[in-house]
Amino acid sequence: MSEEMFTREAVVDSGAQPKTGPASEAHTLSLPVNEVQVSVVIPCLNEVRSIGACIEKALRAFKQAGIAGEVVVSDNGSTDGSIELSRQLGARVVHAELKGYGHALRKGVQEARAQFIIMGDADDSYDFSEVPRFVERWREGYDIVMGNRFSGEIKAGAMPWHHKYIGNPVLTTILNLFFHTPIGDAHCGMRGFTKQAYQRMDLRTTGMEFASEFVIKAKRLGAKMTEIPITLWPDRRDRPPHLRSFHDGWRHLRFMLLYAPNWLFLGPGGLLAAFGLTLVLWLLPGPRRVGGVVFDIHTMLFGMTFVLLGVQIISIGLFAKVFSYVERLDQRARSLGRALKRVQLEHGLFVGAVLASLGFLGDARIAWDWATSGFGPLDQVRGVIFWSLWFFVGVQIFFSSFFLSMLGVSRGTYVGDYEQR
Repeated sequence: MSEEMFTREAVVDSGAQPKTGPASEAHTLSLPVNEVQVSVVIPCLNEVRSIGACIEKALRAFKQAGIAGEVVVSDNGSTDGSIELSRQLGARVVHAELKGYGHALRKGVQEARAQFIIMGDADDSYDFSEVPRFVERWREGYDIVMGNRFSGEIKAGAMPWHHKYIGNPVLTTILNLFFHTPIGDAHCGMRGFTKQAYQRMDLRTTGMEFASEFVIKAKRLGAKMTEIPITLWPDRRDRPPHLRSFHDGWRHLRFMLLYAPNWLFLGPGGLLAAFGLTLVLWLLPGPRRVGGVVFDIHTMLFGMTFVLLGVQIISIGLFAKVFSYVERLDQRARSLGRALKRVQLEHGLFVGAVLASLGFLGDARIAWDWATSGFGPLDQVRGVIFWSLWFFVGVQIFFSSFFLSMLGVSRGTYVGDYEQR
């Protein structure tokens, strides 16, 4: 056994039994509230095998670095003695009644007494001896200090291969692409942050996607962020982890997509509508031959369908953006806020009515010509497709404008209201 592993095993073993001697006297339960500089928050659900080591490492780090700190264990319904052990070792235990990783963290942060908080898991995979390094960056002026396992070290067996090479890199890349975050390990469970920045984030999620929401909202708030390399160790559980790879990975991806309507709705919808309109206009004069293939009315019908689908997707995207704004899910959307003050319901109604009227008049003219010819063969199918397209798009815009205006009537925001509320 290497010296490094011997040291780690000794720390783990020391945390396995309750202590009442000098080692446990480093706790800060007696410190006045205004003297607590740093709070370490550890969400816990039946972690008696490892919670002791986490608490002792944090308290020892406080003592060695001269930091007036506290350890807050946010219990999520433990029944294995984790609560009793945590208290005996000097941690302050709070209880998160609602189940879920996000609920436990929120409760712990809410009860933390310091203005700088460091969170980490209770399975001893994160080394709380590294707490002073987070504090140092906070004292340099950073609001958010993220741990980065990939720029640090991931010990053998500490992370499944599909998490290390697929899950974390892919999800972090998507998050950085969608939200322009400069983070290399967006889902690291050890991170420090000021309580003020956390309160401004107004986090809503209750599961593992809490990590993604945290980074996204920190970026959108303009918080000053940095990363430090840390070491990830194999956890000390004797049971499967709470994390479910595919289920929780999907929750992360789902949240990012729902929080990025430009990528989920407006981009794909715009491309689909543009492609469909190109097909319609290209085939309006007549059939087109490309190589040995002839494109005709049937392809034009597909183009019309693509346009209608694209407009519908764009409408949903606009609904999502307005909803996010009025519910304060996106606190950065100042341009959207200004647009909601300038754009009136009547603008959308006017555009929709004009397009629908043009489409209706075009179809009516073709129907009149067809009727006067005795309802024989209809030679103007291309015209029917073209004018019907604008009629349908106009109707969609007309009624979507009403719904957008309804979404805007919330928390002092009203689409088309000239008054500043």
